[in-house]
Amino acid sequence: MANPNESGTVRIDRHGRLVIPSRLRRAMGLKPGDRLVASLEGDRLVLKRWEAVEEELWREMAKVEGDLATELIQERRQEARREDG
Repeated sequence: MANPNESGTVRIDRHGRLVIPSRLRRAMGLKPGDRLVASLEGDRLVLKRWEAVEEELWREMAKVEGDLATELIQERRQEARREDG
């Protein structure tokens, strides 16, 4: 995995694209076609591997108890009854 102190300079081209320096791509094992998720954290643009974000989401979902679909349907039915008066 990448050294957390690894850094590099990137430029944004006129089309809004940026190039990740090869040293950083190699350190993270990135290949052409790999997907990254971009997010803002304060004044930082953070890039994470798609797979890492997906794993985080699955871990969070594993903590959820009950049936979310059933709960959502019940909430929608309650809202509909309130709207019908």
